Amino acid sequence: MSAPARDVAIVAFAQSDHRRRTDDLSEVEMVMPVLHEVLRRTGLKTSDIGFTCSGSSDYLAGRAFSFTMALDGVGAWPPISESHVEMDGAWALYEAWVKLLTGEADTALVYSYGKSSPGSVRDVLTRQLDPYYLAPLWPDSVALAALQAQALVDAGDTDEAALAALAARRRADAAANPYAQVTGARPQGDYVVRPLRAGDCPPIGDGVAAVILAAGDRARELCERPAWIRGMDHRIEAHSLGVRDLTDSPSTRLAAERAGLFERPVDTAELHAPFTSQEVVLAKALGLGDDVRINPSGGPLAANPVMAAGLIRLGEAAAAVHRGDSDRALAHATSGPCLQQNLVAVLEGDPR
Repeated sequence: MSAPARDVAIVAFAQSDHRRRTDDLSEVEMVMPVLHEVLRRTGLKTSDIGFTCSGSSDYLAGRAFSFTMALDGVGAWPPISESHVEMDGAWALYEAWVKLLTGEADTALVYSYGKSSPGSVRDVLTRQLDPYYLAPLWPDSVALAALQAQALVDAGDTDEAALAALAARRRADAAANPYAQVTGARPQGDYVVRPLRAGDCPPIGDGVAAVILAAGDRARELCERPAWIRGMDHRIEAHSLGVRDLTDSPSTRLAAERAGLFERPVDTAELHAPFTSQEVVLAKALGLGDDVRINPSGGPLAANPVMAAGLIRLGEAAAAVHRGDSDRALAHATSGPCLQQNLVAVLEGDPR
């Protein structure tokens, strides 16, 4: 893979407290404090931002073009250069990264939000499925993840006890994360869809994330230790689940290869694995050993705001570089059933 023509880094990350319900807040009221916080961390004003890109889903809001309302939280006057993706905010960050690589802007604001509490997320996510064969059957996201988990159990890659231990580790890690929705030890609970128990599944909740990107010397001016994006790529599996091996994720492996992951080891990995079984798939596809800290923030098992959880993985990985807790970090985001679409980014800090 050829190196990017321009160095671009994540220089700031902010997120909301993730809550089960935010009935008292509109999307704009959720977004504004996080945008103000991420700008405050760099000292930038809205007028200093060269490009703005957001990620969200109108299906969650239940109305078309709902993302235009959120622009009230950004401030769209005087006119700004702005774009939107109907995807997790990780893909909005990818668009902004490409924008900065072209030299059309030196700074970018990326944000995403998800308010899942008003409806049934399990039903909403069925709209991602093939409309002719799968969607009419209404298999929800947990049922499809359970198919994947059972395939892993049948293949001998994991078992229910191993999944329970993984869930316990992630929620123990989340105890140090002040933004997490679910922390600490808890029973695995009853089966939601066998073999997945309640503890194997992500919490449903509302949340917001935002990052600021900057290029070259501008990044060094805004951040003491920028998280340089050394490579980023995203790939997609076949739409039909019936033609895929659910125990593997070749699209993740290919994206990681194109992003330069396998050139040398990483010390930290933030994986967008909403279900315990999916972390098993991703760790295998990415070749992550015991020497890599996986989801030290707790990951999506601690907070999983739909459309923001992937951007949070990028932000958490970048924050680890900013703090000096990581020198080379991996960030992963996914969208669609059973890890259908996958994005991988490699972040590095300057030598100490």
